Amino acid sequence: MQYSQGSIGRVFTLRLEDGDRLPDSIEQFARDQNIEAAFCLLLGGMNKGNIVAGPEDPEGKVIVPMLQAIVGPHEAAAVGTLFNDEKGNPALHMHASLGRGETSRTGCIRPGVDIWLVGEFIIVEILDSGMLRKKDPASGLALLSTK
Repeated sequence: MQYSQGSIGRVFTLRLEDGDRLPDSIEQFARDQNIEAAFCLLLGGMNKGNIVAGPEDPEGKVIVPMLQAIVGPHEAAAVGTLFNDEKGNPALHMHASLGRGETSRTGCIRPGVDIWLVGEFIIVEILDSGMLRKKDPASGLALLSTK
């Protein structure tokens, strides 16, 4: 286990609009506001894009993501973290539960999804977190790590 202790900084409330792209729009906002670390929540709709719904081979040494297409408006609730990577770029890691009709699915929005109509997004900044995303050589993933 790796851990750090920080404190709460600024709190941002955003209204994402129809067609805004995640994670791109949030990562750009974080760059503009100099947010290095945060906890994030989303409530709203998602429309087009893909989510990661697990690895193809859970026992594989190389992680190959299973992508699921999001087609048509879905209700969405999501939670995530936003930390800079080793180059100082904000990277949003957010998982969403999406529903349309009697179908629901859950996954990581990292490949990119569009907001449908509106997305209420809350960013709670974490100051002095002592954490960043580093590429893990074994998995190939950018994992949250101590600096």
